[in-house]
Amino acid sequence: MTGKDSEGDMAASARVLGEALPYLQRYSGAIVVVKLGGHAMDSDEAMSGFARDIVLARHVGVTPVVVHGGGPAISGMLKRLGLGTEFRDGKRVTDPATMEVVEMVLSGQINKRVVQAINAQGGRAAGLSGKDGGLMACQAADPKLGLVGMPQKVDPSILETLCGAGMIPVISPIGFGAGGETYNVNGDSAAAAISAALKADRLLMLTDVEGVRDQGGDLLPALTAIAARDMIDNGVIAGGMIPKVEACLDAIAEGVRAAVILDGRVPNACLLELFTQRGAGTIIRND
Repeated sequence: MTGKDSEGDMAASARVLGEALPYLQRYSGAIVVVKLGGHAMDSDEAMSGFARDIVLARHVGVTPVVVHGGGPAISGMLKRLGLGTEFRDGKRVTDPATMEVVEMVLSGQINKRVVQAINAQGGRAAGLSGKDGGLMACQAADPKLGLVGMPQKVDPSILETLCGAGMIPVISPIGFGAGGETYNVNGDSAAAAISAALKADRLLMLTDVEGVRDQGGDLLPALTAIAARDMIDNGVIAGGMIPKVEACLDAIAEGVRAAVILDGRVPNACLLELFTQRGAGTIIRND
């Protein structure tokens, strides 16, 4: 990115914050868990923009916690290593050899890239996985999927310590089992479980769609949990949107005040959602 481009991006962020001034105190001290995925990870420019938003939010009193995915990067590395990959119902079958690659890519390559991006914007990020500090205990999601785990218990104490020290935790969705197994965890599920354990005010799910649409294709700015479940049952919410909405429903059922399916392609999406009236996606609440 050129200096001129960087200055333009900073100016755009400043304009958003200018619009947000009346709302900045609304989230002072609030914990916001952000699931990073999709477009925001596609390029250095997009990653820098995301990191800048997170750092700005921290500066105005928000306590952000980032959980990232990395499916395409895992698939790319498996292909480079000559290892096949199999999916069942959208979930990667993870044998021990695949698990080694998953952990290498998520906890090594991607996690440190996100940490570096946040630090480059003046933040203080600390990278970890769900194995660190006993953060995310899991059990096998389905024996047919191998080492794919579902979070069973999240101990947020390490995150509370980091946040209390002014750090921004960046978490790769790797969990551990009772027998010492390492598990590959869906990033949305990990973010939901972590936000619930932290009793977060918001869970923001960055995606590559505008949000949830109704049967006629119109974007819904808000949904109740009951309406969202009805739309899943009726097939209005379908495909890859189902696990994202279900993760949001799990989070709010466990005490998260609201969850948002957020369009990560929109510049400053996190700031727009938190600090302006227009938002950038679909917010889901219990009522």
